[in-house]
Amino acid sequence: MNPRDNLKRLLAPRHLAFIGGRSMARALKRCAEGGFAGELWLVNPQHAELEGVPCIARVADLPCAPDAVFIATHREQTLASVAELAALGAGGAICYASGFAETGAEGAALQAELLAAAGDMALLGPNCYGLLDYLHGAALWPVAHGGRRVEKGVAVLTQSGNFAYNLSMSDRSLPVAYMASVGNQAQLGVAELMDVLLDEPRVTAIGLHLEGLRNVPGFARAAHKALEKGVPIIALKTGVSQIGAQLALSHTSSLAGSDALYDALFERLGVIRVSGPVSFMETLKAAACGTLPAGPGLIALACSGGDAGLIADYAEANGLRLPALDDRQRHALAQILPGYANVANPLDFTTAIWGDAESLRHMLDIALRSAADAALLVLDYPGEDTGERPQCDLLLELFCEALERHGKAGFIASAFPELLPAAARDRLHARGVAALQGVEDGLAAWGRIAAYRQRRDRLLERGESALVPLCPAPVSDGRTLDEWQSKQALRAFGLPVPQGILSTPERAPGDAETLGYPLALKAVSAQLPHKTEAGGVALDLRDAEALRRALDGMRQRLAASAPGVAFERVLLERMARPPLAELIVGIKRENGFGLALVIGAGGILVELLKDSRSLLLPTNDAAIRDALLSLRSAPLLTGFRGRPAADLEALVAAIRAVADYACENAGQLLELDVNPLLVSADGAVAVDALIRLGND
Repeated sequence: MNPRDNLKRLLAPRHLAFIGGRSMARALKRCAEGGFAGELWLVNPQHAELEGVPCIARVADLPCAPDAVFIATHREQTLASVAELAALGAGGAICYASGFAETGAEGAALQAELLAAAGDMALLGPNCYGLLDYLHGAALWPVAHGGRRVEKGVAVLTQSGNFAYNLSMSDRSLPVAYMASVGNQAQLGVAELMDVLLDEPRVTAIGLHLEGLRNVPGFARAAHKALEKGVPIIALKTGVSQIGAQLALSHTSSLAGSDALYDALFERLGVIRVSGPVSFMETLKAAACGTLPAGPGLIALACSGGDAGLIADYAEANGLRLPALDDRQRHALAQILPGYANVANPLDFTTAIWGDAESLRHMLDIALRSAADAALLVLDYPGEDTGERPQCDLLLELFCEALERHGKAGFIASAFPELLPAAARDRLHARGVAALQGVEDGLAAWGRIAAYRQRRDRLLERGESALVPLCPAPVSDGRTLDEWQSKQALRAFGLPVPQGILSTPERAPGDAETLGYPLALKAVSAQLPHKTEAGGVALDLRDAEALRRALDGMRQRLAASAPGVAFERVLLERMARPPLAELIVGIKRENGFGLALVIGAGGILVELLKDSRSLLLPTNDAAIRDALLSLRSAPLLTGFRGRPAADLEALVAAIRAVADYACENAGQLLELDVNPLLVSADGAVAVDALIRLGND
């Protein structure tokens, strides 16, 4: 079998083996108690039995090749066990031991041996907690866990075993189908696991807790597969760090750190990024039932004006619409609700009909006749000792029945997270209704899922080839093109540049007469990537005398600030008209990640504002336009206080020229800056450019 088929055996095992001591005996017993229906074996050469579990002395003595094995021995014995299991034809093994690539060169060499020993057998780890499989009851896990069997649910992949352990113990009722701690990802990583998990129809969403990705193209292909299947991916990305190790010459590199590129990747692939464990959990719960809202419209119900006010505020903040009730709905609701009820959306139906099944059913039917895409009921349970929980249970059941009658997606959220008890959450999830804890977190989660559904169709139109980013092989540092060379290279791809002449200090006066004043004078040298700081730029020269003074002053300044740079070539360019806005457009390369097009507020404001957006390549005009309009400085482009609007079509074409150059030269391009790109009502022009190429 190939590794992919063996991974499927690991994820749907018929039999399990555990290699190790007493902790593995306990792990085996937890599988039996959790309902695993297949055979279970414990391998230990030193004991006939442990914790009442009989032991098999050697891997070779197993009755057959097990589908899944958990190995909890020291690293040298782990290596030997993996080789024996591979020879036997086992499906997959989970390596708990540490001391591999995470420890340095010696451990990395041992990990390479481990990978070679596994052959075609699926290998998870090493240095990982393992795999919890709640579809089949297979807990390949070294310690206790808090989950239980489910018929369907989410898959959670994490680089932290402790995060997985705590998630399994959380009091949130998240239906988990699979949870894997991926460890060192010697063979199986996030991308490979996602790809096979997406073949399991009972996986309704995928949650990722990541520090980084080792296989961006593979992840992108798996994420596209998830889009096709309508399986949302929710990512909690931590650990902002610089992937690239080379010294950056361009302003672009200071704008687009690796975390910004993850944002760009997730946006490109429809991955929902969340900021913390609670939003991670609640968003997964919103997606877990597998029934996604068709849009952002929401009919919301509460028995309190205070709750209705919270709903209105949080819905607006999360892009959810609350369509107004029509006249028929308002009239019908007025017949069954008291005069002090607020007959609107959100609907405050008060407690006047609390516990009245017929009135509640009638009220729900009227409200859910709305054209809204989904329905929300805010419901907080009082303490069990109050004796009032049966009325809450009644409303919960009536709401679920109404959702089914009207064919609507929906959810229940409590105002306070702790006031939706586990029994109620379980009943809701059994009915395919999300049970969200906390109305603020609940509406934020639902807003993310509604936005996903809307984005999904637009992204699928682009196709997989357009969504998988360029990830060229790493290149070593090479050479920097001077401004003239950089502009000519980009001009060939359609980037507008000023009319100019490459000259020398001696020829400059004559060339200036040919070009015409006013003009800009710049020193030209690949050794001057930042000419302004070195005194190599003079602007708005109006006549020959001004040019002469500028040449003399530039020679002196460069001799003082850059004594090793010869003042041999200069660039004369016609001065551009004052722009509506200045942008920076650049390319950033992250080894192992890809090429990113960075668009931001430019000129002297680059470092100050850090107002930028990143797009992984390849990209298209629509994505470039969306990035431009999402900048905080976008009003300068669209018209502001009577100022004219920029020619967006020409601006998009200029930026696309930079992207086209980058794609054509992806094998050697290290970084690129166009700063500033001057934007006007009738076009855009690049007045400075820098390109750094590597040796491929």
